[in-house]
Amino acid sequence: MEGSTTCDRPLTTAALATASGYSPQQVRDLERLGVIPPATRAPNNYRRFAHRHVVALRAYRGLAAAIGPVAARRTLREIRTLPLDEAAAVVSALHVDLTRLRTQALDAIAALRAISTESDHAETPADAMSIGELAEALGVRTSTLRFWEHEGLVLPERVTSYAARRYPQGAVREARITAALRAAGYGIPAVRSTLDTVRALGDVDGPVEALQGRLTDIGMRTVALVAAGADIAALLGEVEPG
Repeated sequence: MEGSTTCDRPLTTAALATASGYSPQQVRDLERLGVIPPATRAPNNYRRFAHRHVVALRAYRGLAAAIGPVAARRTLREIRTLPLDEAAAVVSALHVDLTRLRTQALDAIAALRAISTESDHAETPADAMSIGELAEALGVRTSTLRFWEHEGLVLPERVTSYAARRYPQGAVREARITAALRAAGYGIPAVRSTLDTVRALGDVDGPVEALQGRLTDIGMRTVALVAAGADIAALLGEVEPG
């Protein structure tokens, strides 16, 4: 037709796969999952896609690199069904989440470095803390400290006939490291592995390097999200206002 462009011409499943870098089966799967809009059907019942499907698949690739494939699929399904203001808020929240992860990692690095630079001194009984004192100092519940103890992360001493917990200097240090890493999003197994390294080597250089690696990863994910922004904006342009 006069005036038509390549973007106006319908695409077969194979053509869309070639244009997007996905396999034909992946294209069909992503359509079935609602990640891309449904295809129209030709008289022979073959799928017919359009340029907007190429855009949607590019957006999915960028989002998957930024937030993972599961979250990317969920996000694209949401923004196709939500009013414009709500869909835009979903995308904005992705940037906020990555910023929060970066802040948590930076806070953990600062805490670990502060712990590592504290001067060592001979411990006295006055340095030990009760479970209530330590919980207050860390800003956590006493039940959290008991859970950490159960998981082998923090090992208090038991004193008095009532087996009250007493946290000497070493246990306080491990509790502070645990609190810093948990705040940065580390799971219990990762915290346990880190503490094993700290106990063996006596320093926190390894955990700090791991957190620096996390910052690099968050930076790469942020760049991927920004790069996907143009395609996501094009998709949002198809969303109806609320």
